[in-house]
Amino acid sequence: MDTNNNQQGKFGKWAKTSITARMIIVGILVLVLMIPLSFIESLITERKFRQQEVVGEINQKWGEEVLLYGPILKVPYKVYHTKYVMNTESKKSEKITSSSTKYAYFFPEKLKINSTINPEEKERGIYKTAVYKSKIDINGSFSTPNFSEKDIKNEDILWDKIHLVVQTSNLKGAISLFEIKMNKNQYSLTSKNFKTKKKYRSNVINLNELESNNILETDVPKDKEVLFSMSVEMKGSKQIQFIPIGKDTDVNIKSDWKDANFIGEFLPYNSDKITEDGFNAKWKILDINRPFSQQYFSGIPDLTEFASGVNFLIPVDEYQKSERSAKYGFLVIGLTFLIFFLIQTMSKINMHPFQYLMVGIALTMFYTLLISISEHSSFFKAYIIAGTAVVLLITAYSKSILKTLKFPLFIGISLTALYTFIFVIIQLENYALLVGSIGLFLILAGVMYTSRKIDWENN
Repeated sequence: MDTNNNQQGKFGKWAKTSITARMIIVGILVLVLMIPLSFIESLITERKFRQQEVVGEINQKWGEEVLLYGPILKVPYKVYHTKYVMNTESKKSEKITSSSTKYAYFFPEKLKINSTINPEEKERGIYKTAVYKSKIDINGSFSTPNFSEKDIKNEDILWDKIHLVVQTSNLKGAISLFEIKMNKNQYSLTSKNFKTKKKYRSNVINLNELESNNILETDVPKDKEVLFSMSVEMKGSKQIQFIPIGKDTDVNIKSDWKDANFIGEFLPYNSDKITEDGFNAKWKILDINRPFSQQYFSGIPDLTEFASGVNFLIPVDEYQKSERSAKYGFLVIGLTFLIFFLIQTMSKINMHPFQYLMVGIALTMFYTLLISISEHSSFFKAYIIAGTAVVLLITAYSKSILKTLKFPLFIGISLTALYTFIFVIIQLENYALLVGSIGLFLILAGVMYTSRKIDWENN
């Protein structure tokens, strides 16, 4: 019994006086604190998914993104098939010719799109998203369909059965009828009751196909160009885009929305697109600028990857910044414990592992405060409030441990500098790695300079 007590006494004395023992204990505590830190990262991810879920539900009820593809001229033509059948009576093969109807699709010669967007914010609880109402005016012309590629004779083209086709997403958001005016005649477009799924930048967009009845032969571009025009009003969210199918396409989108984000294969050409009152973006796209033809004989192609337009999503980066902050949790806890360890070693003040644990828990509380406050305020304000609260708490707690004033003040200043350093890294994008590397180098240099005074052999 005396031997066991003696061994326990030696171990306890070694744990209190040995630098190696303290280093091992502090290291174990850092690893233990990674457990609640991982739960906090999971909480941030969960809140981000919740925000996306609520925004998606609002957008789905109001109207999803708008993608307009058209108008397109759908021209039927006859193709002939020949086969030989054996006549059982004459014992000779007979030639039988039959015909079927196929369709060719021709894009406009000129296409001009003018869209005015009136956005507004929708809120549900603490989450909000941008939705809009749009007025879209489309004008242009169709030139005479060219069938020379298929060697189709003029008499095999069914000029009296030509249709107009428009593909668009979000018919739910339509607040006006789709009607196209050719010359002086108006043609209504009706849904064909099916959706074609187009994969666009990892998202699947449902495109509804709208088609007119037969257009009059007087409105068919058989011998000359025919002008067309249409005007639609739609509700939508997220973004609005157009596919530049005209041989000469001009697009103009304007709005009083001040956080415009231009997306797609082509960007606006005008340098004055962003103003204090919103934006007025202009695109001019020629057929030589894009890698697709003006006519197709095998169905309407999937050209969603060539769409361009404007994104109206409200920039919500609080969760992303909180995630990035939490990734530095190991660094914050490790460096804070290192500061306490150096102070303890150099001042000969004993600190119990439980006190280290309390400091570590306070550091992890910073991230829960950050995410909860940022949901109701800006990330900057949340960071200031959470950081100030944690720094003051740890400074006050260290004052009760270290008894003097200079060490708690040093800890408070160090934590303030550390949180400021991490905040700067989070805000940076292109220079985050450079600034982070330089900062860590300076921290390492400071630790090396301070630790040179420690007598490692006598501890």
